Amino acid sequence: MSASKALGNTGLRISSLVLGGNVFGWTLDARASCELLSAAFEAGITTLDTADMYSSWVAGHVGGESEQIIGQWLAANPALRDRLTLFTKVGAPMGEGGGLSRQWIVRAVEDSLRRLRTDYIDLYFSHYPDEQTPHEETLRAYESLIASGKVRAIGASNYSREQLEAAQAIAVDDGLPSYGVLQLEYNLYDRQDYETRLQAYAQASGLGVVSYFSLASGFLSGKYRTLADIQQAARAEDLERYFNPRGQRILDALAQLAEQFDVSPASIALAWLMAQPGISAPIASATSLAQLRALQAAMTLELDEASLQLLRQASAW
Repeated sequence: MSASKALGNTGLRISSLVLGGNVFGWTLDARASCELLSAAFEAGITTLDTADMYSSWVAGHVGGESEQIIGQWLAANPALRDRLTLFTKVGAPMGEGGGLSRQWIVRAVEDSLRRLRTDYIDLYFSHYPDEQTPHEETLRAYESLIASGKVRAIGASNYSREQLEAAQAIAVDDGLPSYGVLQLEYNLYDRQDYETRLQAYAQASGLGVVSYFSLASGFLSGKYRTLADIQQAARAEDLERYFNPRGQRILDALAQLAEQFDVSPASIALAWLMAQPGISAPIASATSLAQLRALQAAMTLELDEASLQLLRQASAW
């Protein structure tokens, strides 16, 4: 089991890698998802990330499928709840609702708790900024959820620096809970926004930072080397933009280091993320035990300075 680490100043502790729940009920059925969750816990991954809207983009789905599967697994393994750190999110469109109004948050949190079959959420994220709702209204809703014990800490996902600073200023001025964690897109390919706009601010503010699309929709896993390889992939549309000379340089560097360290390219890409200033943990999903082993290998892999430099140069933007 890998040691847990502090998540910013939230008081929460997380595993060095967070298991992404977006695949549960999408590219992985309920039974396989529960088997993977058990294997991940045994591998030392004690932190799970999901959202109320997963997987509403699938035909016939309405959202909540991922939370329901995690809830099913927790119901079968009730002794594990206190040993897990559970992230979920609110604010994405969900049927007849969405956004970050007090009315919607108070309703949505009950739905998430029911699906997850738990009485508290460790970290509750505002999934997307809501320009129609004042930050004060959103934070007051979270204040009541924290006071009632239903939520332990709050985070912001997909917020720009300006949006985050505005929310944090209101939290300070009005004595409201502040966002303790930032969740954003960050990986070897998608570096620029975090590194130029949010990294220094997050570190100076003591924010925890968790990255999504840590493997760039699977591009950094090494299983796709040409455009022809992605035609049957579930995320083909997301993958196309990576196939260019810079993307190829990154794949070549990952392949070189994967051979050197005798691990998969995915393990190298995740270990690089774990070594970046301010990053608390990457979020990564798996749809097989082989993919889970790559995540597990990353948790104990320390890249030397020469390896980090090779990746920095290959992925320079």
